Amino acid sequence: MVILQAQNIYKAYNDLPILKGVNLSVEKNEIVSVVGASGAGKSTLLHIMGALDTPDQGVLKVLDNDIHKYNTNQLANFRNQEIGFVFQFHNLLPEFTALENVCIPGYIAKSESKDVVKRGEEVLKILGLSERKDHKPSELSGGEQQRVAVARALINQPSIVFADEPSGNLDSKNADELHQLFFKLRDEFDQTFVIVTHNIELAEMADRKLEMVDGIIAS
Repeated sequence: MVILQAQNIYKAYNDLPILKGVNLSVEKNEIVSVVGASGAGKSTLLHIMGALDTPDQGVLKVLDNDIHKYNTNQLANFRNQEIGFVFQFHNLLPEFTALENVCIPGYIAKSESKDVVKRGEEVLKILGLSERKDHKPSELSGGEQQRVAVARALINQPSIVFADEPSGNLDSKNADELHQLFFKLRDEFDQTFVIVTHNIELAEMADRKLEMVDGIIAS
């Protein structure tokens, strides 16, 4: 089953071309890594695929929906329900506990509070963080904070998760644990990931590795 399909995606900023006709598809339960030098267009492509930005030209379909035809509210709702994000910097809210941070997308989706909390606790348990659920980010290690960010991305059971340099701010031990976690989630929960990374080990572990060169996918 195809989760995402991008066709002929172009994007420029201030007349500087960044993406120059990108084509790709992502299957359900697949982990795809995207590699390339800085400035190759990796993060721009990820933001467009995740509906955080719009292409100048081309078609992007997620679950066979041409999402860039949605209005602002439709797009926000679709992104909240079907797409998860993990970034290099976890972006946790410091005044909230781990569980509260995880639950935020569920509350935005206007799900029942008790159901959101139950799901949040379940996801944190899967990620080995049950005993840390009431701790604030400042009380967690870097690896734990990033796992909380992964849990937050999973709370609404999205169809696809986009990760932008997810282990770039971690030491090698925590990075390895995070990488293994992605594959556990794929194998046990049918999760689909697209991961932009400079980490060669993670890139090679993926089901497919795509290399971006000068705004196109070269391999």
